[in-house]
Amino acid sequence: MAFSNGTSLFQVVLFLVVFAPICCFSHKLSSPGGGSSSYNLYPQFYDRSCPRAKEIVKSVVAKAVAKKARMAASLLRLHFHDCFVKGCDASLLLDTSGSIISEKNSIPNKNSVRGFDVIDDIKSALEKECPQIVSCADILALAARDSTVLAGGPNWEIPLGRRDARGASLSGSNQNIPAPNNKFQTILTKFKLKGLNVVDLVALSGSHTIGQARCTSFKQRLYGQSSSKRPDLSLNQVYANQLRARCPRSGGDQNLFVMDFVSPTKFDNYYYKNVLASKGLFSSDQVLTKNQASMELVKKYAANNELFFKDFAESMVKMGNITPLTGLRGEIRKSCRRINSN
Repeated sequence: MAFSNGTSLFQVVLFLVVFAPICCFSHKLSSPGGGSSSYNLYPQFYDRSCPRAKEIVKSVVAKAVAKKARMAASLLRLHFHDCFVKGCDASLLLDTSGSIISEKNSIPNKNSVRGFDVIDDIKSALEKECPQIVSCADILALAARDSTVLAGGPNWEIPLGRRDARGASLSGSNQNIPAPNNKFQTILTKFKLKGLNVVDLVALSGSHTIGQARCTSFKQRLYGQSSSKRPDLSLNQVYANQLRARCPRSGGDQNLFVMDFVSPTKFDNYYYKNVLASKGLFSSDQVLTKNQASMELVKKYAANNELFFKDFAESMVKMGNITPLTGLRGEIRKSCRRINSN
């Protein structure tokens, strides 16, 4: 076989061998507005620069979840709350310092998000192994996947190569993260603004199959909606009475309740079965039955755990691709809590 410009068959074969892993498994980055980045994320990003990166993350996460099962949901939630603000750039992990006002102080996050100490432990272990190579943004993506698997959920290959933001957005955190009392259309709009659709919305809501929630996040359903001042009758009233026993009208705001009372620490499709039985804990869970397209998905996932796992994994990859910093943008932080001094 002949090639023009003096290119040999050996050179072509060598090119394919070297770059095939990137070509075959990379994910082209698309912004919510439809634009694209010239840089790709791909699972093999650290194979040469930090070969044990994935192994180290998995080991630290496993120890944390073994110590506290609830940590699996907490680490999964960190990735979600990070990506929905400025993209998957670890801005959520920054503490308040100088001109940076931490997203940890936003309404969705304050006294709610947790797991930062586990991320610190992962970063510390990685810095010892390969200093300033693995980004905090990629740590969040890997920890979310590993937590899901440890809880019995699906596994998926994670495109890597994100870099870390040098700033945070308190206002973005307050405005962009779906709230427990949001109406369906509000939640869907927030998803669409990030390039996600109704399938992603319903599939990712399934993460509520593990974890716990504070009384204050659903109290209005028990004692009165903001407009009507009446309890939410879309909530199964036997279940509502059980919740009222530990979530009183006054006080008890920080009392914790499992999101899925059937299998609270197991990642499965019981969340959707609970929603169909009018036993979704949040208003944002129950509103999935108010839209025809989302209701059909809830029914499908309730009947087919394998389909739920497949769609959840695909939606996690899509969410992880929300406007990451790549190439020369951002930085690789030495500490996930603060930007580099230089």
